[in-house]
Amino acid sequence: MPNESKQNNYSVQAIGQDSHRFVERSDPKVLVLGGVEIKDCPGLAGNSDADVLLHALTNAISGITCKPILGTIADELCLDHGITDSKVYLELALADLADLNYEILHISFTVQACRPKLLPLIPEIRKSIAKIIELNLEQVMITATSGEGLTDVGRGEGIEAFCVISVVPIAE
Repeated sequence: MPNESKQNNYSVQAIGQDSHRFVERSDPKVLVLGGVEIKDCPGLAGNSDADVLLHALTNAISGITCKPILGTIADELCLDHGITDSKVYLELALADLADLNYEILHISFTVQACRPKLLPLIPEIRKSIAKIIELNLEQVMITATSGEGLTDVGRGEGIEAFCVISVVPIAE
């Protein structure tokens, strides 16, 4: 087991992932990515707003804190209390991270989506995530690929996101 004081001198990284299928076109659900509503594209299926970016980030933070939010906690908030905004789930994960005295240095997302075209949307989504997390824009990056038809996501049936975060102990 590493020495606890030595371990706290280093940055820590974690990865999170999430994916959801699109709802049927007749479903009025709105697509939400990184807290931004995207028009002209169906929403993603899920109990919540199914924001794959915020879910992947929440899962990455849970990888640091070892306290899963998505699953039992988020399901209870969503199904029992009607809280479907993924920002609420992310806030819980961020509170767990703060309890451990860590701060986020950098967030990097990679997204696979055949639709919508993400390149023109990335600047607004980056700004939204940076604002939610209270980071500088330079600390949040998103890259995207269409998937080129190789998987269900690449054929336009949903969206998949991966997130890597780097955190460091808060100086005391």
